[in-house]
Amino acid sequence: MTEEFEKFLQTHILKVHSFHPFYNEAYEKMLNAGGKRFRPMLLLNVVKAYSPLLLEASMNAALALEMIHTYSLIHDDLPAMDNAPLRRGTPTLHVTYDEATAVLMGDALNTDAFYILMQSPIDAKTKVRLCEILSFNAGSGGMVLGQAIDCYFENNPLDETELEFLHTHKTARLIAAALQMGSVISGLSSELEEKLYTFGLELGLLFQMQDDIIDATKSKEEAGKPTNNDTNKNSFVNLMGLTKALKKRDEKVKELKTKAENFGALNGYFQKILDINFK
Repeated sequence: MTEEFEKFLQTHILKVHSFHPFYNEAYEKMLNAGGKRFRPMLLLNVVKAYSPLLLEASMNAALALEMIHTYSLIHDDLPAMDNAPLRRGTPTLHVTYDEATAVLMGDALNTDAFYILMQSPIDAKTKVRLCEILSFNAGSGGMVLGQAIDCYFENNPLDETELEFLHTHKTARLIAAALQMGSVISGLSSELEEKLYTFGLELGLLFQMQDDIIDATKSKEEAGKPTNNDTNKNSFVNLMGLTKALKKRDEKVKELKTKAENFGALNGYFQKILDINFK
């Protein structure tokens, strides 16, 4: 399914005709740099498990998620935020081009994600609902709020409750949105949709714990981005130390493996991603 998504991405990246010397190249660069495609795969695997006939029709929504995620990385790497030179093993846009280009490419991906989503070959009511979910979780009530807190409280340690609030918004909401969007496309009950969204929030926090651990333990070559870069940030490793962070991660993996058993057809997929991504 990852291969099918990559083919869809390559044939649906928007091209703009202009005399700008590298506009399209810059627009595509971070999308083409790869990454785990974690969020689109979450959405597509929900659909595969519950409504496989809608899998092809779900590709637009999956791509929209990846575009939103990629825009957030481009902006997160800007000099005004993390000032990172590397992402997904590729020089960041402000390094390759300039800061204005990086800002504008992030803006374009953010906006175009909703255009791509609205081209989905699914009914209008479902598309409106998907736009609502994506915009809420990526916007001021979700990812942007988390990023604002992360930036404002740099060098100002938060307690564990505050740290979880930060990362629930910055990281976990978009991951939860992926599961919720797959649920909506599949026509699942509101009860199951809510359970998957809640599971996604917990999975997102686990994802952030692992990212913090990687930052503390891996080289930039292994991680594909700068590491040992969170010393001034609010991270799980900085708050509780590496040993306790590893213990907390392992406990959360065990807890989510048990909870995943309640999702029937999705259980096998959840067990697999927990085994592969969090060790």
